[in-house]
Amino acid sequence: MSGHPSFPPEHAGGPASPGAAAPAPYRGRFAPSPTGDLHPGSLLAAFGSWLLARHHRGAWLVRIEDLDPPREVPGAAERQLRALAAFGLESDEPVRRQSERGELYRAALDQLLARGLAFACRCSRSDLAAAGGIHRRCLAAAREPGRAAPQAAVRLRVADGATVGFDDAVLGPQRQDVAAEVGDFVLRRADGYWAYQLAVVVDDADQGITDVVRGADLLDSTARQILLQRALRLPTPRYAHLPLLLDAQGRKLSKSDAAQPLDPSDPLPALRAAWHALGQDPEPLAAVATVTQLLDQARVSFSPAQIPKCAETLAAVHNTPAPNAV
Repeated sequence: MSGHPSFPPEHAGGPASPGAAAPAPYRGRFAPSPTGDLHPGSLLAAFGSWLLARHHRGAWLVRIEDLDPPREVPGAAERQLRALAAFGLESDEPVRRQSERGELYRAALDQLLARGLAFACRCSRSDLAAAGGIHRRCLAAAREPGRAAPQAAVRLRVADGATVGFDDAVLGPQRQDVAAEVGDFVLRRADGYWAYQLAVVVDDADQGITDVVRGADLLDSTARQILLQRALRLPTPRYAHLPLLLDAQGRKLSKSDAAQPLDPSDPLPALRAAWHALGQDPEPLAAVATVTQLLDQARVSFSPAQIPKCAETLAAVHNTPAPNAV
């Protein structure tokens, strides 16, 4: 495993070598879920992904991942966007919302079903409890006569021994046995909502995202997303997982009482704190007086090689299904 993060080379100014395909322009994104206001942990992910996009002279997009109404907080998406603007982090293209993109997800799911790569499943969480929640075959319990069968979820058919390896730009080589550790995972929930894994894969491909930069709590999702990209014959972007902000008990800050919303009226301290958490030298930002000055200085001073590796990761909320998710 490399001792330093391994990011794609900066875009060269000269022409590509004869016969060599020009690399796709860097396109990154920040994709918050509207489950609350922007907090220091989400600012770290937003600022880190923005810095890497600017370092590689690329585009930085914002996408609202509003697929889970039971978990959403009314007005949170708008407050998140206003906060990002106050911190100088505005999308280079119009903001997209997953709640408006159901037809794309439906087309992808229909393709998988038609090719036998996905299947309907009525297993409940209690049905799968003995297998540690991992679905390898349908175990739905017999229903009482006359009792309606539960609605079906749709799962990806994960082949036995399906193992995915990839090189994370911050954390180095990664490998996961998706069949043994995850199993057949949900693409559309039994309650009719689209699952995060399907939506994020379809959206990243549709938006031409070349580099997914996000918190290390989502590292566990990456192998299954790569497996789904392969099933849908979509390109696989590069991945980089940033360190998490943890509280004194080692919990992810967004799940902790210490995760207070950011104050958009006073953005400089929070931006400096995120810069420090990304392992950067604090001196270049010490004397700046405005957000514009800070971002300009951060852009020229940023060193991807200084991003620290997160030794421990936590499962993201996307991988903790709601009670009616399967």
